[in-house]
Amino acid sequence: MHFSTFTFLSLLSITALSAPAQPSFDFSAYTSLTPRADPSLTGYLGVFFLGDKPSVYFYISNGNDAISLKALNKGQPVINPTKGTQGVRDPSIITGGGDEAGKKWYIIGTDLNIGKTTWDAAQRKGSRGIFVWESTDLLNWTGERLVNVEDATAGMVWAPDAIWDSEKSQYLVHWASKFYPTSDPNHTGSPSAIRIRYAYTKDFKTFSSPQDYINKSPTNIIDLNILPLGDKSYARFLKDETAKTVFTEVSTTGLFGTWTRPAGANAVITSGVEGPAAYWDNQVAGKAHLLLDFYGSDGYRPYESTDVKGGKWSASATGAWPKNLRHGSVLPVNASQVSAVSAKWS
Repeated sequence: MHFSTFTFLSLLSITALSAPAQPSFDFSAYTSLTPRADPSLTGYLGVFFLGDKPSVYFYISNGNDAISLKALNKGQPVINPTKGTQGVRDPSIITGGGDEAGKKWYIIGTDLNIGKTTWDAAQRKGSRGIFVWESTDLLNWTGERLVNVEDATAGMVWAPDAIWDSEKSQYLVHWASKFYPTSDPNHTGSPSAIRIRYAYTKDFKTFSSPQDYINKSPTNIIDLNILPLGDKSYARFLKDETAKTVFTEVSTTGLFGTWTRPAGANAVITSGVEGPAAYWDNQVAGKAHLLLDFYGSDGYRPYESTDVKGGKWSASATGAWPKNLRHGSVLPVNASQVSAVSAKWS
């Protein structure tokens, strides 16, 4: 999010929308640091906002090509928010975990319509809530709500994302916030640096008390996205808002383990970018994709890696990537889901 986070794409079981039944997703395949490809997944569903248009737009892959997308709904938004600022940025699509696996999906996002405010005001007196929609079929998105997760000392809540934490049997939700002293209720003075916060939820309705998740050097970090590597290992991607770079860190000891940067220059992927969104390739074992938002030009551009743990990423060669896709996320889907979504928004 440009002055604008676990765009998470969990690879839990994804079941078919309708008969005939599709092969269930084998999460055990992702218990090593080189995930196997999954033949039951035949496409990708992307959710984004476009330019500064604060709505949720859907895209579907051309076949099973992870970096070739086409617009759904004739290029019109699928979700237009009606609450808060009536604008949503940074949409993240989250597949259900635990009892909700294969039965529930959520889209969450930032409550921010920059056309109605300024970037300074959005950080001082911006929304402290997270937009939420939910679905049982990826087709019908209902239950729009705006859930406050921070108290009055926060200036804003930006770029929320989530991941299913199997150890807690809850969703770990995280976002970026600045804070002001209680002695400055109008938020006119200098705030804290931006830091990453988190809370747990079972239903995206009730959240635990928020706590710091990342509050270290470099400060002013936003846009956190986490990619599961298997076996309690994760890669995470963050924007250094001061340096305007996206960098990566890896933990082999869980979501609250020790995070370290890959050696040398591999830690910083590139500069002038934000909104990282990572997902595994359906067909090539051990290959991952990472979207980086070049917010000053044409939006997302895809990157790829076969060594995520080593932090080795390179720009993908593509001639069919849409322009102006902004900070969002991509969900691998199966054949029935591709067919149903395409038919719904052809």
